[in-house]
Amino acid sequence: MGKEERVIDEQTLIEQIRRGETAAFRKLVESYGEHVYQAAYSILRDVKEAEDAAQETFIQVYKSLPEYRSEGLKMWITRIAIHKAIDTKRKIARRREEQFQEKSVIEQLSSHEEDVLMRLVREEKTESLLRRVAQLPASHREVITAFYLQDKTYDQIAREQGVAVKTVESKLYRARSWIRNHWKEEEWR
Repeated sequence: MGKEERVIDEQTLIEQIRRGETAAFRKLVESYGEHVYQAAYSILRDVKEAEDAAQETFIQVYKSLPEYRSEGLKMWITRIAIHKAIDTKRKIARRREEQFQEKSVIEQLSSHEEDVLMRLVREEKTESLLRRVAQLPASHREVITAFYLQDKTYDQIAREQGVAVKTVESKLYRARSWIRNHWKEEEWR
């Protein structure tokens, strides 16, 4: 396929995408997807981050297509991919810097200040957990509170509830399953 024919195909493809034809956009992604990924990977050197940057690239291409001025589609898409990868690299660096700064602050605290800070964090987590537990269905709330918050054994719970130990085990299993299915992982870890 000659350069002139490719330009016509690109122009046709762009017009189809502008008209909202999803198959045309899919064809664009299939045609340039590997190239965009490689461009992002060459900067990021991380498979997952490069995949995310490639995805962001195509979102940006779709949004910016109305302003595209036939300046070489592959070059235009590559520039967008490089900018997205650089932005991602900056975000990663900022995240690492923020994490480092948080650790530095904690390390600089005296042991008394650290104890106070840790106590406050623990209290805040406990309050948050209690609010979440209060929202559990009653049958789950009762067994979770007894076992995890009141540190009761299976035997103690079984005696208090007038049920067999196996029933307590079963209730705890169902309560844990309910929590895993309804709460985000950060909320129950």
